[in-house]
Amino acid sequence: MGVGCSNLSLFLSLSLSLSPSALPPLALKAAAASGPSRYTNSFPSSLLCFTSLQHHYCPYTSFTMSLAPSSIPSQLAAWKPGGSDEVLSDEFLEMVVNDALVWSALHGLVVGDRSNSRSGKVPGVGMVHAPFALTPTPLPMPYWRQACELAPLFNELVDRVSLDADFLQNSLSRTKKVDEFTGRLLEIHLQMLSLDKKEEIRLGLHRSDYMVDSETDMLYQIELNTISSSFPGLGSLVADLHRNVLGHYGKDLGLDSRNVPENPAVNQFAKALAKAWSEYNASSAVVMVVVQGEERNMYDQYWLSTVLKDKHGVASIRKTLAEIDAQGHVLPDGTLVVDGHSVAVVYFRAGYTPNDYPSETEWRARLLIESSSAVKCPSIAYHLVGTKKIQQELAKPDILERFVENKDHVATLRKCFAGLWSLDNDEIVRTAMDKPELFVLKPQREGGGNNIYGTDVREMLIKLRNEGNDELAAYILMQRIFPKDSLSYLIRDGISHTEKTISELGIYGSYLRNKDKVIINEQSGYLMRTKVSSSNEGGVAAGFAVLDSVYLT
Repeated sequence: MGVGCSNLSLFLSLSLSLSPSALPPLALKAAAASGPSRYTNSFPSSLLCFTSLQHHYCPYTSFTMSLAPSSIPSQLAAWKPGGSDEVLSDEFLEMVVNDALVWSALHGLVVGDRSNSRSGKVPGVGMVHAPFALTPTPLPMPYWRQACELAPLFNELVDRVSLDADFLQNSLSRTKKVDEFTGRLLEIHLQMLSLDKKEEIRLGLHRSDYMVDSETDMLYQIELNTISSSFPGLGSLVADLHRNVLGHYGKDLGLDSRNVPENPAVNQFAKALAKAWSEYNASSAVVMVVVQGEERNMYDQYWLSTVLKDKHGVASIRKTLAEIDAQGHVLPDGTLVVDGHSVAVVYFRAGYTPNDYPSETEWRARLLIESSSAVKCPSIAYHLVGTKKIQQELAKPDILERFVENKDHVATLRKCFAGLWSLDNDEIVRTAMDKPELFVLKPQREGGGNNIYGTDVREMLIKLRNEGNDELAAYILMQRIFPKDSLSYLIRDGISHTEKTISELGIYGSYLRNKDKVIINEQSGYLMRTKVSSSNEGGVAAGFAVLDSVYLT
């Protein structure tokens, strides 16, 4: 790492397990050395023919390591640059935690309180601090640079794939037969194609998630999110919180606040939204944020709307899909009007899960938006590019070359790919049934809490095979991750506790294009999430993880 760690400072190695899709001999040796319970020669021989390190794993805001927590000391040792350990008193820790909680309250690092029924509906009612790590997680500089440099490449890749309607429709043709939600999205996509509807102004606010593999010391992509990439607001604040904590207590902790990079995510996303609004060129129009009916993460969204208004002078409105259906219409010239407001940009913070479409009302709203001239973030095509099936297709040999001409860019992208498999692959399915603890089964769902682990993988695979081949298309298979863990100090509901944890780095990307002109294509801040290693899932909003920041080493 280059920098040591204390139990208090939550320092850990971000890690990702090897995937059987591309275990080279060196990786196999490392895996074998780590113990018989992790990697065996049970993987199909065909999976060992890859010459590059291509892992295939892809959880959405989730982590897949389960470890029994070791005993946790009542007092935490502070790491010192010279290598000496010093036991910190309970009184000192209480002081640091108290200051962090006060800072969070004063600076808007808050979410809705689940115990208050009005907290997800009325701003300012039932607020609690967002769950956070007390100090940042270390990341060696080379991984940080690599992740940041990948952002523009993935931004451009999403745009190019979105323009290939045949690729999207063909890749998801079987999935739609057994996944009604994906099928409805594809129907809207087809309707737009039949109308020859073109999105000349295309806006993407993405987040690509990564972990560092402990066996190969390489950075691998977990997932690329193209819709509702959450926490640019609160994620930016956590970096500020950690710099504040280390500014006051860094000497005692042996940590330097200057090693926590600034996180401009909320400012960069707001800038991209404002620029898209400007390209639309209707000064009286607004940005419409599509939200869920009860949104306890509303303050993350409000941070973005506030910066958009204060720094760029662009007004925004918040509407559910049901409200859009009731209050919206499209003028003959394509203008989307909702509740009397002309809409220049539609920013989706909902609409990514079937739960957001409880009736035909919501589907009418989605179609209405898509048929308008408003800039969509994301468009229906961008949304489809972010599906797990498309990610699996892009990881196949020679597919990237269909969209990326630059060979160096292809190599850079493929280097970080994690492999995953279609359930049409009989050999890998047999392996997963034999060793289910080494795999994760994932449906075409977003938002966390949907993945299948352990012996449940075998049972589900048997069930799917009995139901027929079409049922297999609703899932993808990936190898389970075995990351390193370390003790962390986590704060949730005002209570601090130590846990064994693992972390995941998300890199935001902004992309704006008007016809042939690329206006914005850049890395736009980051999100670090840390979770208890004994939990399979890792979404912050779902209650599994806490917000964190990066400590560069």
